[in-house]
Amino acid sequence: MSTQLLHPLLLLLLVAGGAGGGRERAAPSLEFHHRFSSPVRRWAEDRGHVLPGGWPEHGTADYVAALTGHDSRRALSAAGDKPPPLTFSEGNATLKVSNLGFLHYALVTVGTPGQTFMVALDTGSDLFWLPCQCDGCTPPPSAASGSASYYIPSMSSTSQAVPCNSEFCELRKECSTTSDCPYKMVYVSADTSSSGFLVEDVLYLSTEDALPQILKAQILFGCGQVQTGTFLDAAAPNGLFGLGIDMISIPSILAQKGLTSNSFAMCFSRDGIGRISFGDQGSSDQETPLDVNPQHITEITVGNSLTDMEFSTIVDTGTSFTYLADPAYTYITQSFHAQVHANRHAADSRIPFEYCYDLSSSEDRIQTPSISLRTVGGDLFPVIDEGQVISIQQHEYVYCLAVVKSAKLNIIGRYDTDSSNPLSIDSRNSSGFSPSAPENYSPEETKGGNPASLNNFLT
Repeated sequence: MSTQLLHPLLLLLLVAGGAGGGRERAAPSLEFHHRFSSPVRRWAEDRGHVLPGGWPEHGTADYVAALTGHDSRRALSAAGDKPPPLTFSEGNATLKVSNLGFLHYALVTVGTPGQTFMVALDTGSDLFWLPCQCDGCTPPPSAASGSASYYIPSMSSTSQAVPCNSEFCELRKECSTTSDCPYKMVYVSADTSSSGFLVEDVLYLSTEDALPQILKAQILFGCGQVQTGTFLDAAAPNGLFGLGIDMISIPSILAQKGLTSNSFAMCFSRDGIGRISFGDQGSSDQETPLDVNPQHITEITVGNSLTDMEFSTIVDTGTSFTYLADPAYTYITQSFHAQVHANRHAADSRIPFEYCYDLSSSEDRIQTPSISLRTVGGDLFPVIDEGQVISIQQHEYVYCLAVVKSAKLNIIGRYDTDSSNPLSIDSRNSSGFSPSAPENYSPEETKGGNPASLNNFLT
């Protein structure tokens, strides 16, 4: 990030011109200027170095915060210590909400005074956005309880628009001379997007150590004015929290500010309750590089059927189910069907899955073959739960292989990563699933994560 070029003190070496025909020259001199002084500001702005939050004025709270933040980063660097992991101030609990797209949600608080939102967690995108002055959006779940439904910049004393000359502004060509930086995120789901403008405000976090402390982190996020597609059908009605590796994602911003390591970990349990932690680098026992064009998978096993097949895939907690293109889709579905001894349900336009089976009144699932994928490194990635029970009508249910045929992309969705094994992604551009929950993600602690506040938010 360009602002890292600004040191605590900028040293300017001035060589004075000599007098007396060059026989006598003034000694070289150094001028020391403070990092936020007027000369340094002019020097930086002339070279296009823009501070994300603007240049702090001397004596203001932002000025003091910038200095103390720099001091803490220097102290950590000198001591060789790592900052503690962080989580949201409302708690580290996450909760799967089936009627909101089968996604995992967490509570985040932003602004001054703080406004709390229940956002969907998405490893498949980078930007964090909130519904804001929103046209045609689904009413957020908090609307029923009377709490803040949308983020309103004018209601937060710490909110400010991101200018078009910010390094975070990717759509600066669409800016006018006076406009704020616009954004538009287009997602894999059909006709699904969010657009608006970028803002800067504070995000409330808590340290995860022996003496938890509340931190205010200055971050950037989208003020979403127009949502389309699945965002209108219930998914992420209160905003979406991108966890990708681009510099605009919250994990990247927290690392850039020296608040925590450039990594995060999420833990899912079968009951839908999970946890999230920033700065937790997880276990290095099982991990795989996040390459731009990888061949992640080399082998598919479906019950007693096995085949070598190379294809790339994305692990995305923001996608509800798994989407596979041919030939992987055909091999998995046909091998699965050949080993299921149950009546196949007739095609139903209301159901996106091709392979569904009738359940009797006494059944809640059927005997199915296990599905697993082998990665390039040789590790076996089991698909934890590939089935979905769907109610057709009263007292009539079907069990479906929850895999959707895709035209191009292969995506392992959130539904198929539900387990007590944590997913971790770090600054080395690698991700991994621990073979079993590490010490700091014991089953007791996972279930001890209190989702009560999330449940209250839904009522």
